[in-house]
Amino acid sequence: MKRTHWILTALAMLALIVIPSQLKNHGIYLFTYWLLYVIACMGLNITVGYAGQKSLGHAAFLGLGAYCMALILKAGLSFWLGLPCAAMLCFVMGWILGFPALRVQAIYLAFATLGFNTAIWLIMRNEEWLTGGTFGINNIARPELFGMSLQGNLKYYYVVLFIASLLALALWGLLRSPWGRAFTALRDNPIRAESLGIDIQGYTLLSFAIGASYAGVAGALMASLVQFIDPASFTVESSIMMYLMVVVGGPGYFLGPILGAAVGVILPEWLRFAQAWYLLIFGAAVVMLMIWLPDGILSLPNALAKKRQSKEASRLRQEAAKLIQSGEPS
Repeated sequence: MKRTHWILTALAMLALIVIPSQLKNHGIYLFTYWLLYVIACMGLNITVGYAGQKSLGHAAFLGLGAYCMALILKAGLSFWLGLPCAAMLCFVMGWILGFPALRVQAIYLAFATLGFNTAIWLIMRNEEWLTGGTFGINNIARPELFGMSLQGNLKYYYVVLFIASLLALALWGLLRSPWGRAFTALRDNPIRAESLGIDIQGYTLLSFAIGASYAGVAGALMASLVQFIDPASFTVESSIMMYLMVVVGGPGYFLGPILGAAVGVILPEWLRFAQAWYLLIFGAAVVMLMIWLPDGILSLPNALAKKRQSKEASRLRQEAAKLIQSGEPS
């Protein structure tokens, strides 16, 4: 990473540390909620943006992580045990969900993952003995660290920020490892990747599993943030919204989930001044963005560079045509 990138990263982290301390409880809660979706979308970006798979079932993993944490805390166990348990549960379920991707692709895979999300949601709603059904699970505790309570919103925000930073560093390392290059090769051209000796089946399953584990951690953190969970938060609509966040931010861009989650979580809050019209404004803004930047916000520099190259190529062709015409006999 270039020195300027390190400086910008340090400034961004400083802002994330300082700004919430100046906000009221709702602002801190909103920042924490945004970070949770950043974590979840980082996982979805692995599956969709880097491995090139289609998944509309990510909210199911968010829910599995949330319910896993809630049940562990209700059993009197530690929050810090719940986090790895939620991640491992979703890793295994993500691995299982990856098997349809070995046989179907594109829109058919999207429908398969959508069906998975619906099945998990029905279990959450109907198995009241385990999940509480439509009544959900309430009074979910905030964690403690070395005997210190993290009940306050600001303290819990810093916990989520720390975990999100660790997961971002882990993802940064993963993407620069042979695994990350294998994911990219799988996305760009599966046939060529297989000819190069890449185990496309194994990496397809791995992309779903790792992506799901990130969502599991986000769901576990969400359970303690909200302190109440029910199936309504983990519907297919939530999966579609997370997919939209990845696409809007820029699939395959490391910072894409940060911008995409901001558009999906923070922007609607800023538009609430429009009252009944804010959903229309939000939807129109997203549609216009997808028309002008179909590869997401972070594709803007590349789009501008391609436009400059196109203009330069056109200018050179015109000059060459003029030279040819001037060289012809009158």
